[in-house]
Amino acid sequence: MIRDDLAERIYKAAKKAQRKGSLPKTEIPEVIVERPRREEHGDYAISLPLKMIADVNRALKEAEKPRLSPLEVAGRIVHRMVEAPYIGQVEVAPPGFINISLDEGWLAQQVEAILSVGDAFGDVDLGGGARMQVEFGSANPTGPMHVGFGRNLVLGDSLASLLAAAGYDVQREYYVNDSGTQIAKFAESLYLRYCELLGREPASESGLQAGEIPEGGYQGGYVVDWAQALVTAEGERFLEMPYEQALDQVREKGLAIAMENIRRDCERMNIHYDEWFSERSLYDPEAAPELGGSIFDRVMSILREGNHLYMKEGAVWFNATALGGDKDEVVIKSNGQPGYFVSDIAYHYNKFRQRGFEWVIDVWGADHQGHAPRMKAMMEALRLDPEQLTLYIYQMVTVVESGETVRLSKRAGTQVDLREVLDDIGPDALRFFLVARAADSQMDLDLDLARQQSDENPVYYVQYGHARIASILRYAEEQGHTDAGADVSLLAHPSEMALIRKMLELPEVVHTAAERLEAHHLPHYAQDLAATFHAFYRDCRVVSSDPADADLTKARLRLAAAAKLVLARTLTLMGVGAPDQM
Repeated sequence: MIRDDLAERIYKAAKKAQRKGSLPKTEIPEVIVERPRREEHGDYAISLPLKMIADVNRALKEAEKPRLSPLEVAGRIVHRMVEAPYIGQVEVAPPGFINISLDEGWLAQQVEAILSVGDAFGDVDLGGGARMQVEFGSANPTGPMHVGFGRNLVLGDSLASLLAAAGYDVQREYYVNDSGTQIAKFAESLYLRYCELLGREPASESGLQAGEIPEGGYQGGYVVDWAQALVTAEGERFLEMPYEQALDQVREKGLAIAMENIRRDCERMNIHYDEWFSERSLYDPEAAPELGGSIFDRVMSILREGNHLYMKEGAVWFNATALGGDKDEVVIKSNGQPGYFVSDIAYHYNKFRQRGFEWVIDVWGADHQGHAPRMKAMMEALRLDPEQLTLYIYQMVTVVESGETVRLSKRAGTQVDLREVLDDIGPDALRFFLVARAADSQMDLDLDLARQQSDENPVYYVQYGHARIASILRYAEEQGHTDAGADVSLLAHPSEMALIRKMLELPEVVHTAAERLEAHHLPHYAQDLAATFHAFYRDCRVVSSDPADADLTKARLRLAAAAKLVLARTLTLMGVGAPDQM
């Protein structure tokens, strides 16, 4: 990237200035290359002289030499800079900046460079091929997903795409919570509704009462719908078998219905997982034969050997506080059943020790933020580096319509389901809006804005930009124009230069967004790029019927094709469609 190359050149120039005696030998701070806020300050700004000035003048004072101003330090660094083809103008500016403008002849040639890279344009090598996992989604398969959970899906998938573009070997994973208390309560609720629909009492040994959902059970109307699906498919079959057997089969049928719905919603949102990991497999010896037992058994042995467990009130506890956790956690309940946290421990043992991921990101809602200390303690107990696990916390979503908060589904009168919003505004608008704010910011999903087909709707504005470029290219072809043999050196108009400059920002955006885990940079860049193209289209006639403009038409068609490629790549990284027509 230009930014990194510039930083290295500035650093080497400062070191050379020290070797040549024009600057005293002091420690050189990290060189930060930034984008200036004002165009007249060039394409890049470096504030290194301002960071160095105190140490420089301290050293000069000790050597009894005159002080320097930051401008003088900047000038002495610039004097030692090695030229590069992309560097046009270098200026020093008060109070001590080095401002660099890109060479416009070099800029024009970058149209061909972008097209030659193709769909890989924007990729950077930040990860060096490191194996990593992004685990996201992972909603309990006990009902439809809430719209707020869509943010988990969108952020996780966008992060995975960004990190893959940044050179990581990324695996997307959904953790299926198909074991434990919540699934048991879900099965009981579904069984009860099944019995009611058939006009029968629940089995006496179940302890369930007709019409009374068990404590902690599931009340939603969807449970009745799914129970009706069981009646239609299975008839009274589950009433003719022992209760425990019936409950097992109802649980499996209900789980299959839930997972089918989750997979369908993910598919609609253009989310494709590499692995759907079953929680049950953690307790299955056959799932990990190399361990000589289940993953759970292996983890319990590790915790015992490390003296991380103790007994209290008939339960087995994990001594998390001894490892920096804020409270100890139950791993085996007094009834002998595994606690929720031990599944987390076993699951992460599998991720790091068995599958060998070097870095794992767990995408969690803000309601799980309090669990972070115990996860660090877990990593310590497994003798893993806590830095290998990143807990990516996002804030909740508020759905807004007509200026009012939407609290209930129009269809079911309960939570606002993800599918309902997908049906309303579509997956592209939903994904764009849900990724457009920083994850640690509360966000409003404005349904009225998302429905608009105008420039006020950011996803419409960006997609219209791509469709406009496609329309220009189609029109050119219809008129017999091609970009064959284009001479891009003819591109010199300020709006052409601005568009090329904006396209060249994508690798920097990818690097920054991946390094900081901030996917919201993508939609903001997409809007800027679309606006820059619209300005180019306003100022520069792309397809001219004047034979004297034939060469310029070819060059501008080439530029339009590059802009289409970059805009499509940006949308793809967000999982948003790039339509050729609207």
